[in-house]
Amino acid sequence: MDYITNTPQETEALGEALAARLEPGAVVAFTGDLGAGKTAFVRGLARGLGIRERVTSPTFTIVNEYEGGRLPLFHFDMYRLGSSDELFDIGWEDYLTRGGICAVEWSEQISDALEGDVLRVDIRRGTHDGQRLISITGGCGR
Repeated sequence: MDYITNTPQETEALGEALAARLEPGAVVAFTGDLGAGKTAFVRGLARGLGIRERVTSPTFTIVNEYEGGRLPLFHFDMYRLGSSDELFDIGWEDYLTRGGICAVEWSEQISDALEGDVLRVDIRRGTHDGQRLISITGGCGR
């Protein structure tokens, strides 16, 4: 499905709506340029899961964990990883079995490690400053 949002709030609202469809173990793989709105979308996912914590980009920590909602949310930023081997070093397989949602920014960095029923979200800039073109493909659960 393809969507157009015109503000960060609309991008978050799309993420919030998608959260209702996600099942335990779902992997949401994000692609898009720096500043495209991946973290805004994840903020919406968190809100849709009932998570009240402030969601920030895990650029320097690789993964942020959020609990307290319908399902836990594991928010990954793969920008600084050199390969999928490093992903397994931080316990990727353990996160997959914990029954939460894995939201993976910069998923192209570890595409060879993403298997099965992955929901792919591509976010691109539109024709004006706040506009985003969002394409969502794939499954919602594991």
